[in-house]
Amino acid sequence: QVQLVESGGGLVQPGGSLRLSCAASGSINSNIYAMAWYRQAPGREREFVAAISWVGGNTWYADSIRGRFTISRERAKSTVYLQMSSLKPEDTAVYSCNARTTWDTGEYEYWGQGTQVTVSS
Repeated sequence: QVQLVESGGGLVQPGGSLRLSCAASGSINSNIYAMAWYRQAPGREREFVAAISWVGGNTWYADSIRGRFTISRERAKSTVYLQMSSLKPEDTAVYSCNARTTWDTGEYEYWGQGTQVTVSS
């Protein structure tokens, strides 16, 4: 059974930093081809934040966080990170990680439960 477990969320003041982690379990490592972070603020649709290709480490970012957030991965631990800096109140949201995998039976996406990030003074 594949599981994604996020951690690292919390309350931070504007201008502060947080690092989110997402660990994948369930013998998924060799099947991942990309992982990503999304976020959903209250009353808004879920939006893409950042993604990373699992083998090459290529990265993609939403314009709203470019230059402030950095996505990285540690393949041996099946873990993806999101380093967030210069946080703003509008970054407040539930952050969820996403794993995109390919298997003999097709391609599948997996989601974590999410971790709350609140930016407030």
